[in-house]
Amino acid sequence: MISFYATCSCLSNRKKYPSFFRTIPSDAFQVRAMVQILRHFGWTWVGLLYSDDDYGVYAAQAFQQEMQLFGLCAAFSEFLPHDNNLRDIQHIMEVIQSSTARVVVVFAPTSFIIPLMNEVVLQNMTGRQWIASEAWATSPMFHTSRYHPFLGGTLGIAIRHGEIQGLQDFLLSIRPNTDQRNNMLRIFWENIFGCRFETESKVTDGEQVKRFCTGLEDLSTTNTPYTDVSGLRSSYNVYKAVYALAHALHDLMQCEKGRGPFSGNSCADMSNLKPWQLVHYLQKVNFTTGFGDHVSFDKNGDALVIYDVLNWKPNSDGTIRFHKVGVISKGAAPGMVLMLNEDAIYWNFQNKKPPRSVCSENCPPGTRRATKKGLPVCCFDCLQCGDGEISNTTDVTECMMCPDEFWSNPNKDQCIPKEIEFLSYEDPLGISLTTASLLGTCFCALVLVIFAYHRHTPIVRANNSELSFLLLLSLKLCFLCVLLFIGKPQLWTCQLRHAVFGISFVLCISSILVKTMVVIAVFKSSRPEGKGTMKWFEAAQQRCTVLVLTALQIVICGVWLSTASPVPYKNNQYIRSKIVYECAIGSVACFSVLLGYIGILAAVSFLLAFLARKLPDNFNEAKFITFSMLIFCAVWITFVPAYVSSPGKYAVAMEIFAILASSFGLLVAIFAPKRNAQKESVASRAPPHKDWGTAHRTPQSASKRPDLRSILSKKKSRGWCAQDRGGVSPRGGALSCVKSEDKERGMWLILYLCLFLSCNCISVALMASSGTCKLQGHFTLNGMYQDGDFLIGGLFEVQYLKAFPEPSFRMEPKLPRCELFYMTSFQEARTMVFAINEINNNPSLLPNITLGYQIFDNCLRLGVAFRGAIALFSGTEETVSDLNCKGPPPVIGIIGDPGSTHSIAISSVLGLFRVPMISYYATCSCLSDRKKYPSFFRTIPSDAFQVRAMVQILRHFGWTWVGLIYSDNDYGVYAAQLFHQEMQLFGHCVAFSEILPNDNNPRDIQRIMGVIQASTARVVVVFSASSLLIPLIDEVVLQNMTGRQWIASEAWATSPMFHTSRYHPFLGGTLGIAIRHGEIQGLQDFLLHLRPNIDQRNNMLRIFWENMFGCRFETESKETDGEQVKRFCTGLEDLSTTNTPYTDVSGLRSSYNVYKAVYALAHALHDLIQCEKGRGPFSGNSCADMSNLKPWQLVHYLQKVNFTTGFGDHVSFDKNGDALVIYDVLNWKPSSDGTIRFHKVGVISKGAAPGMVLMLDEDAIYWNFQNKKPPRSVCSESCPPGTRRATKKGLPVCCFDCLQCGDGEISNTTDVTECIMCPDEFWSSPNKDQCVPKEIEFLSYEDPLGISLTTASLLGTCFCALVLVIFAYHRHTPIVRANNSELSFLLLLSLKLCFLCVLLFIGKPQLWTCQLRHAVFGISFVLCISSILVKTMVVIAVFKSSRPEGKGAMKWFEAAQQRCTVLVLTALQIVICVVWLSTASPVPYKNNQYIRSKIVYECAVGSVACFSVLLGYIGILAAVSFLLAFLARKLPDNFNEAKFITFSMLIFCAVWITFVPAYVSSPGKYAVAMEIFAILASSFGLLVAIFAPKCYIILLHPERNTKKAIMGRQTQK
Repeated sequence: MISFYATCSCLSNRKKYPSFFRTIPSDAFQVRAMVQILRHFGWTWVGLLYSDDDYGVYAAQAFQQEMQLFGLCAAFSEFLPHDNNLRDIQHIMEVIQSSTARVVVVFAPTSFIIPLMNEVVLQNMTGRQWIASEAWATSPMFHTSRYHPFLGGTLGIAIRHGEIQGLQDFLLSIRPNTDQRNNMLRIFWENIFGCRFETESKVTDGEQVKRFCTGLEDLSTTNTPYTDVSGLRSSYNVYKAVYALAHALHDLMQCEKGRGPFSGNSCADMSNLKPWQLVHYLQKVNFTTGFGDHVSFDKNGDALVIYDVLNWKPNSDGTIRFHKVGVISKGAAPGMVLMLNEDAIYWNFQNKKPPRSVCSENCPPGTRRATKKGLPVCCFDCLQCGDGEISNTTDVTECMMCPDEFWSNPNKDQCIPKEIEFLSYEDPLGISLTTASLLGTCFCALVLVIFAYHRHTPIVRANNSELSFLLLLSLKLCFLCVLLFIGKPQLWTCQLRHAVFGISFVLCISSILVKTMVVIAVFKSSRPEGKGTMKWFEAAQQRCTVLVLTALQIVICGVWLSTASPVPYKNNQYIRSKIVYECAIGSVACFSVLLGYIGILAAVSFLLAFLARKLPDNFNEAKFITFSMLIFCAVWITFVPAYVSSPGKYAVAMEIFAILASSFGLLVAIFAPKRNAQKESVASRAPPHKDWGTAHRTPQSASKRPDLRSILSKKKSRGWCAQDRGGVSPRGGALSCVKSEDKERGMWLILYLCLFLSCNCISVALMASSGTCKLQGHFTLNGMYQDGDFLIGGLFEVQYLKAFPEPSFRMEPKLPRCELFYMTSFQEARTMVFAINEINNNPSLLPNITLGYQIFDNCLRLGVAFRGAIALFSGTEETVSDLNCKGPPPVIGIIGDPGSTHSIAISSVLGLFRVPMISYYATCSCLSDRKKYPSFFRTIPSDAFQVRAMVQILRHFGWTWVGLIYSDNDYGVYAAQLFHQEMQLFGHCVAFSEILPNDNNPRDIQRIMGVIQASTARVVVVFSASSLLIPLIDEVVLQNMTGRQWIASEAWATSPMFHTSRYHPFLGGTLGIAIRHGEIQGLQDFLLHLRPNIDQRNNMLRIFWENMFGCRFETESKETDGEQVKRFCTGLEDLSTTNTPYTDVSGLRSSYNVYKAVYALAHALHDLIQCEKGRGPFSGNSCADMSNLKPWQLVHYLQKVNFTTGFGDHVSFDKNGDALVIYDVLNWKPSSDGTIRFHKVGVISKGAAPGMVLMLDEDAIYWNFQNKKPPRSVCSESCPPGTRRATKKGLPVCCFDCLQCGDGEISNTTDVTECIMCPDEFWSSPNKDQCVPKEIEFLSYEDPLGISLTTASLLGTCFCALVLVIFAYHRHTPIVRANNSELSFLLLLSLKLCFLCVLLFIGKPQLWTCQLRHAVFGISFVLCISSILVKTMVVIAVFKSSRPEGKGAMKWFEAAQQRCTVLVLTALQIVICVVWLSTASPVPYKNNQYIRSKIVYECAVGSVACFSVLLGYIGILAAVSFLLAFLARKLPDNFNEAKFITFSMLIFCAVWITFVPAYVSSPGKYAVAMEIFAILASSFGLLVAIFAPKCYIILLHPERNTKKAIMGRQTQK
């Protein structure tokens, strides 16, 4: 048989189709060619339509597998109906229109497609790119202008075209004749010319024919596909096929006697030619056509692979013509080679370009594919890669993390080096700080020059000029060490920066410390009791002290650098997008010791200077040192929180700022006054004096030491004056002053410096006959027979034919001997006999009728089964002379075949004659098609339900990763196809899918074994009959492969073949789907009373007997399989002594189905016989004629059969001939003797709702594993809550990684593909499995920090109250009454409010606390500062009023005016607060932005402008107060409260200037804490600076609390 158009890949099976050839390539290649085209155009999302036949089904299966291999997806998969049912067509149309797929692939013959395309035209559905298989790619049916708008642009795979010389002339010369055997010519003629021949009826299809055919019409005048030979394709294949057969026959006839290919070197006998002899020559045919094409067949009978790629283009008249636009062929390498001329393709779209057909657009670089749950892998979202992740190709499933030192670019498509952040010299901030450093260095140099120039003047020489020069040098080093902090960190800069900084500052502070000690020593030495003090403070001792103190810091640095030296470090943790290049300090302990040592020296210096600030003016350098140390300590105390909370380079900037601020503070505070004084002393002619450090060489020189007063008094006219208006100082020293313009210049210098440093600080923080009939041949079949009125046929799998021998076609093929007798199948055949006997003995069923049977063994081979079916259907008589063939058919119906493939093939033929066939074991879902198999019934459920039941079990145990093995027949192929679909529906995966070979090829078996062993799947599902599975299981035993959980389909779940102890270690624990079991009364006795006979038609009984008892009958040969038989069979052996599956009726399943099938046929025949004349179901209400019974009449009654078995089961068939759905779930358990027995452990049935209902007794299941528990069979373990599934590229969806959900994301179920973002006010738990309320962060009273600040607040309040009590108690004393005691009480009250307002900042923010906190804070501080301001103004007024020209000044500063001033200034702040609260009031605000894992509960200020005005107003008042107090600090001691106010305002301004960058850079509650700290620090500063001295006098020196002392008239004792 040579086909010119059959393409099913299944036809390449030489074992099944040994004499099949074809001149068209197999569908296996067509499918690959089609997928190659799809890949070429990037069409990953396509629809699939296929015909409901073998061509379509096999092509669709191969197409889907090929699509999956390349990651392409079928958007929909629909089969075209045979009957062209309009409802089915409309359903397909709805699917196409609703799908987003723009490309539709169709595997179907033209006849299947026409109804669909008509509906396409009717519904005007355009915008689809059709891909045609070779079955319709060249069909002329669609080439009319009607189809152009819809099918224009179609791309098709076409078989190779060719040219046949003379064909067109031959076609045009055809003429019809009257030979009935050539009636096709007449039909053709009538159709092409629209006429009829006179012999025909005059009416055709209800219309009158206008004219008769003459047979002389001219074909050359027609233009139809018949006359078109421009693109011969299938016709060319026909041409090649005929020539191939002719060449084979020619070669056969050319055979030389004695040199032939057949047995004995014979040739074929032309007078008795056997077809198989021609096959031999056909296999070797090899020739070339006139067109130049080579023709030969490969070992499978397939032709050479080559296709044309066609494109349907429009003609000028609107019709369609196809044009060749490419070629696709099988290359040398695996795969297909596509050559395409894209420019020649016509695209039927508006833009004349190929369409886009994707479920989701390609994910560009920078994104990743996130598969949508429940959808194919082609449907996905494109999610942006996260920070630090990239994807540099399209459609990646996982973004790649960049290496540590790289970061994703903005497009997330490449890793770029991370920005290296450090404080560089090109950075504006670095430039500013470098400038400040160099500026400070220059200032130091300038002062050094000035001091060197005036080195001989007293102001320079005073208090050891050597220490002054050393101090200036150390300050210069402090400024210059800043440069080590700027620039890219290197090893030497990291090692030096803190060392140089530490040593420089120690040198500086030690110099200051020694200078302070010298001041105190000089003062003590001026008294009689301390004359020997200066001997301990000579120049040598001073140098030694500085050297020792500095050397100690050098030792600390040396230990640090030698043990844990600072090194450059690339910090990737703090800012993930950058590398913060910094210096790791190495040892925190050493760094702390270094800073601590500086702190100790500074604290000691401050303490000593503070104690010495009151010494006489000639020793007043201590005041400047006190001032400088105050600035130094304030800067470095504030530095710690600002440094810790500053990110990246800003931490370094903060450290530099602290160095610069403290250095400038020291430089200005100590040397600026001397510079001013130096100007005034330029003209001094005083003789040079020795330094104090050298002046006191001996005690005797004490009296000769120079007095600074005398130096100053001589230069009144040069700007230095002796204050004599207020009298003489009690200590005998003269008060000195500076010219007003010099005061202002110095003051502005300090203010400019503070402003510069503040700006720097802020900038740091903000960044398918004849007469007698004679049988052609006679089949030798094993069987059983009994005569009767009506015969029922039966086909059973009693024996097994392992393999057909290789067809050499050198001798006549003979049917080999079947072997491997199956006791279970023989029991099924005997059950049919039992049922027939039982019916014959039943007077109520088919009375007076005897049923007989004819049963054949199919040997599990389609060829044998088909022989048996034909023998049953046509009968076994050699000749049939009754020309009318009256009487009943040879059989009224057939029970069987058990195999799906056999049933499909047999039922396809029997269905043409409507012969009923009831299978008891064929489960293929395809057999439910009533159009294809109209007379097929079955008493077993369809595989469609079995597959669902099996998947339900897999889901129950969580087995998502399973292997699949199936038989290479319709049963296996269809079941596997359904299994794949069902698995995909539930998101499960098939780890491997292997086909069991029909020929039991050892190489194929071993390959399958290798696949199973290599796979990680622990569960293996098998859809196969036991006969095909035996070789594989034998190999399993041979290789000792354990550790697999087998899942058996109903085809082998109850097979006794594997129930021996040999298989227990490997198959024990198997779970199987089994058909419903039942009981048949009397069956066992019937089976045991069997006796063999010598009737050849009952040879199956003798074969059974020999196999059962291991004997042979005497008529048999004496040797079987090469072994001598030990004894003969008598036929009297006792079956009751045997124990085999034949005698086991404890779990009847397939036998019970046979029983039901026989009874169903009997009930149908009974109902047919019971028909009453005139009331029958057939035409004219007739009944069936029993003398001429037609099979289709019995089918009618069979469809309506309805009865109940003796076991109680209801038997009926649905519209598709299917039985009721119910299965048993079996488990293979070991018996005590080591054999296997199966036990029912559950039931699965079809429920009311869609799906299957599983009821399972898990405790009864035997697991053949060491832990006696069900195995785990997953590609990847389930992702627990808190993680998400990330599919591995190129692997099934069951293979994935589990990635932790990101911060703020959760997954609360297993195996989620995307984590869920928590709502705004929630955050992920540590396990990322639930959203928990975010931690609400605020400064609470339970917080240790809150407790500390509350304590400090209450402590401050208590201190204020204490001072208030003291002042109230001593309200009449001069120290209290001086300078308006009312203002002092008001100041204490306002300070108390300042301390208490801190409590509004602590605790959970509420509306009222948010509104009040800044208002109370602002008003309290204004009240405080305004009181201080008024007090300062009063000090100045009193001083002025003491002069003659200012006697009226006090009238403007009476008590009323003072109160009014405070009231007005405070009222203005109240107005600001009211405006703020009424326009943009502060409200509680949950800040989710700063710290994503927390809610920072804070008070939103509402209006930044109002807040700024509030603070600015306080700042203005404080600045004015500081300025006035600073100017008034030099007034006489009786008005010297200005000094304390200056000191307090200095602390206040330093605290609040430092507060700004620290507040801006502090996170969460720490910003509030910084604000509280500033309030407390400034409040304590004011309280201590102003009231501590007074309380000191009141409590400790009451003798100084007198009017005289206050007025300065008390003499010094």
